[in-house]
Amino acid sequence: MTARPTPNASYSVTLRVRIQNMPGKLGEITTAIGKAGGDIEGIDIVSVGKDFLIRDITVNAASETHDEEIINSIQDIDGVEVVNVSDRTFLMHLGGKIETVSKMPLKTRADLSMAYTPGVARVCEAIHKDPEKRFTLTIKKNTVAVVSDGTAVLGLGDIGPAAAMPVMEGKCQLFKEFGGVDAFPICLNTKDPHEIIETIKNISVAFGGINLEDISAPRCFEIEERLKEELDIPVFHDDQHGTAVVVLAALINALKITGKKMEDIKLVVNGIGAAGVACSKIVMAAGVKNIVGCDTTGALYAGRKENMNWVKDWYARNTNPDGERGDIHDVIKGADVFFGLSVPGVIDVNDLKNMAKDPIVFAMANPVPEIMPEDAVEHAAVMATGRSDYPNQINNVLCFPGIFRGALNCRASQINGPMKLAAANAIAETILPEELHPDYIIPSVFDRRVGEAVAARVEEAAYLSGVARRDRATSESHFEASMS
Repeated sequence: MTARPTPNASYSVTLRVRIQNMPGKLGEITTAIGKAGGDIEGIDIVSVGKDFLIRDITVNAASETHDEEIINSIQDIDGVEVVNVSDRTFLMHLGGKIETVSKMPLKTRADLSMAYTPGVARVCEAIHKDPEKRFTLTIKKNTVAVVSDGTAVLGLGDIGPAAAMPVMEGKCQLFKEFGGVDAFPICLNTKDPHEIIETIKNISVAFGGINLEDISAPRCFEIEERLKEELDIPVFHDDQHGTAVVVLAALINALKITGKKMEDIKLVVNGIGAAGVACSKIVMAAGVKNIVGCDTTGALYAGRKENMNWVKDWYARNTNPDGERGDIHDVIKGADVFFGLSVPGVIDVNDLKNMAKDPIVFAMANPVPEIMPEDAVEHAAVMATGRSDYPNQINNVLCFPGIFRGALNCRASQINGPMKLAAANAIAETILPEELHPDYIIPSVFDRRVGEAVAARVEEAAYLSGVARRDRATSESHFEASMS
């Protein structure tokens, strides 16, 4: 029997319950919730009547079905009535999660004359004479567009641009909270790569950077490459490079624990989409030589014809030096590291047993990983997932706010390889050597040191690699100033 996933806040409900005022009724309710597997977060009295009480009971569940089970378990108690159910996640999203606010009050005629007409005309003329002033006199200085077509949203797939908006809004929140970067969600009602590219180019005048999000492969590769060539501001596909940066940071620390070296390991990657390719490329840049990639057809190797595209063709020609063939269960034999960027349950305990000594397993499929940590615990030296309810969460929020913060600070024209490697090392080094542990190879997303460290290292790498366009003497390199 498969165990129910752990209750969490994403399936949190507040139940307004009318309880007959009799001894023991609250105890019956809490017992019923516990037996149903719910996790009670809070109990509050709303009002008291002559022979009844109204209470709000907040409960974390594991799924929508689990929510219903918990509600039904309470409804079955004599003298108890569930009068209302509020889904806390939906409540958070009412009216959207972000807003635009003015940076200064407009209280007088003088304020209005400077912010708008006639004073604003002088600022417009200054930008017209010197276009570089747009970086200092408009929101371009600190604003990123989060752009999606809704074709590869989280684990949901192609759900369209309107349904993708809540994710993009959330991304904008993370930019502001963890990097002090203003961001705006833009969901495009087209899947045509050319239309997407032209639209982004046309709106780019207002933004200091472009964060591409949840665009399906292989289209995402073409879109990103063309935009990088045709725009003079950073373009970053977070599903590719954000994941890759955090994965490399985790791998750096995992290898310290196992005592292995980048150049000596065999790495198997399952899932050769946007993230799988980017993770492979960044670890190759870090020194890994033996990578074998697998998709639903099996191992990729030079000359494979079935289920290929131009991205997989490049991958096949640049990885798998020994020409291994077969499915994931075949090629994982002898591997030191497994990266899962695919679907639930593709490997099992026997596969881990067939890996090299002290295997490192990053099972990042969400919400259900390629192998559950409970199954891997006795066989993997280090285990990481994409989930927040297990140790070592591979979460992109550790990198993209700091990367864009550093890039905007120095007005970088792009986010290049050295900047991504610098970000990965900054994340890894946030954990001190004496702190390293198999359950602590990657810092918490709430570790405020991370954004500052990433921004500083990325900015330095931008200057060293020649893509920073701002003079060092005037660059606002202090993270604290950017967050204010």
